[in-house]
Amino acid sequence: MQETGVGRPESGGPASAATATIAEANPASPRTDTPFVPPEAWNIDALTAPPPEPTGEKPEIGPVDPGVTASLQPQIVEALKTVYDPEIPVDIYELGLIYEIFADAERRVLVKMTLTSPACPSAQQIPSEVRYKVKAIPTVTNAWVEIVWEPPWDKDRMSEAAKLQLGFL
Repeated sequence: MQETGVGRPESGGPASAATATIAEANPASPRTDTPFVPPEAWNIDALTAPPPEPTGEKPEIGPVDPGVTASLQPQIVEALKTVYDPEIPVDIYELGLIYEIFADAERRVLVKMTLTSPACPSAQQIPSEVRYKVKAIPTVTNAWVEIVWEPPWDKDRMSEAAKLQLGFL
């Protein structure tokens, strides 16, 4: 029996018999040249579906309370320092992506931030992670992230530590 590819018998061998058996057992399987068949429980619709519509959820934050903002800010900054841009080995706070942090009397937080570029491939992931990590702070009741583009981000917004780490100094 000759091999026609990596580990694939030409025909008639035990692997082709197994493939035929699998294909017969699951006729919806799109490929018959592999012994792998995804279980019926796997739903791959999310991979091919269009992105969901924005929820339109607006921040429900009351008037900014400077005292609450000041008391929460150190904890929020520490949480933000655990969020990294996947393409840059520096946290988003040191990159200068966080513009403002507000909190109201009920400890609801609004973080205004930007991204390094409007075409940032992590434009969905980073703000979601920011919101999740800020909401996880025990004294925060809720959190929202607002992406702003003014002023635009540039490397001058980075901290000295970030510039040093990235070799800009």
